Amino acid sequence: MKILVALKQVPDTETKIKVAADGRSLDPADVKWITSPYDEYALEEAIRIKEGKGAEVVALSVGGDSVKEVLKNALALGADTAVLLKGDGQGDAFAVAQMIAAYAKDKGFDLILCGNKGLGGDNAAMGPMLAELMGIGQANVVVKLELGEGTFKAEREIEGGTEIVEGALPAVITAQKGLNEPRYASLKGIMAAKKKTIEEVEATPATTGAQISALALPPERPAGRKLEGDAAAQAQALLQALKDEAKVF
Repeated sequence: MKILVALKQVPDTETKIKVAADGRSLDPADVKWITSPYDEYALEEAIRIKEGKGAEVVALSVGGDSVKEVLKNALALGADTAVLLKGDGQGDAFAVAQMIAAYAKDKGFDLILCGNKGLGGDNAAMGPMLAELMGIGQANVVVKLELGEGTFKAEREIEGGTEIVEGALPAVITAQKGLNEPRYASLKGIMAAKKKTIEEVEATPATTGAQISALALPPERPAGRKLEGDAAAQAQALLQALKDEAKVF
């Protein structure tokens, strides 16, 4: 079995974001970059399949040289090979899906895994778009995955419950939190990854479906205030504020 895992590099969720001077992108200064957390579940699932059934795991990321850190981490965790698809990995989901689809075509992947959504864009669109572009099956927001002989059975989250989806391979599966518990890289894995090379491939030009016209940080929250007096006075003041200021009544 041959598995492709698509990984996205995103800012650490604890990083203080700043808008760049162009007003349309993030200022990379002082930003700590990490693998999108949902993609970590996808990579862990691929490695578990490799350990349980035997598989070749290929980690892929779209972007520039900076995303090599994501790929090095994937190699340290257990991916066999890594590919840097040189293109605009921070572009819209449709463009990224096109680039990955063009690369993966005719390479014999039985399974393509990626996160349910990439932090930042957070649109949960790339995986489904990739499946449609490649003309293969898909299951999204997956919390349990079973593979058979050329088939898959996935349990996916839906509003108010779960749904079972079955289909034929090849297929695209997008991972949700709960699918597994991602591991940490071992020292042995980190040392082994240093001996591996990352293949660099120029991405096929893609059609951009959307462009960012402007980025802006949310307005600062107003300072809170403490209600004085006894419980009755506080309740009265709160009710008055909700009515006159918050306009909820």
